[in-house]
Amino acid sequence: MPSTHFRAGVVTVVTNSHGHLLAFERSDVPGAWQLPQGGIDVGESPLEAAWRELGEETGLGADDVLLVGEHPEWVAYEFPPDVRGEGRRLGQIQRWYTFRVRGDGIEPTPDGVEFVAWKWVEPTWLIDQVVAFRRDAYRRVLGG
Repeated sequence: MPSTHFRAGVVTVVTNSHGHLLAFERSDVPGAWQLPQGGIDVGESPLEAAWRELGEETGLGADDVLLVGEHPEWVAYEFPPDVRGEGRRLGQIQRWYTFRVRGDGIEPTPDGVEFVAWKWVEPTWLIDQVVAFRRDAYRRVLGG
């Protein structure tokens, strides 16, 4: 797979003390839930992108969460043909970072552009709710 055909990005997994994940409902696909994610900007490290995306999409930052882990491999997935479109990338390749909330009272603020709602969920529930073409990537990192 030539890397020029896959967008490099990050995914942020926010957990709480009960082992739940912070899931967000997409604004463009009601009923589809996922983790915050986004592309890596030029000159930005994957970790810098993870912090930026987390802040932009959820309003959470270093005062709210603590970085606790990084998946050891890049995780790739392909877009289905109807999502790919002509001349667009074939998919994404992402680094996954895990954060833990510093207190159970932390509440994110969805950006209102990409996400409209949030809730704490079990990993298996989220795997079942994410759009189908991302499901294998979520299963690979989150288990289930």
